[in-house]
Amino acid sequence: MSNPDFDLDTVKHFFEHDYHDRGMMKWQGFYLSDHTAALNQQKQQLNEVYVPRPQQSLAEITQLLADAYQRQQPVIIQLKTVDQNNRHWPDITTLIHGYNANDIVIDADRLIPLQEIRNVAYKKTEKL
Repeated sequence: MSNPDFDLDTVKHFFEHDYHDRGMMKWQGFYLSDHTAALNQQKQQLNEVYVPRPQQSLAEITQLLADAYQRQQPVIIQLKTVDQNNRHWPDITTLIHGYNANDIVIDADRLIPLQEIRNVAYKKTEKL
């Protein structure tokens, strides 16, 4: 499709000198309330301080995890991992889906090395 009035130099000049791309400003109108609520929640979580619980022994951790696995009871796991500001990551509340000698399986496909676990506690469940 050839247009005799089309001049590539004019187009090139327009984009180099006349056109001003507003960057992300043009996309800000597309955020839905669900998106902004999720972003605000994520920001709040980043500002929360997670107090380190006591370091448990490997034997204690494996015993608690094995018991939770057998009973299919959810646990709260605190990892040793900290962010760049030396704050602990948020706790992981999950069921244990399996384990091997070095790892536990959560969320059906995520492995957590036992050496990375700082503390394990049973999640308190409300009784009816």
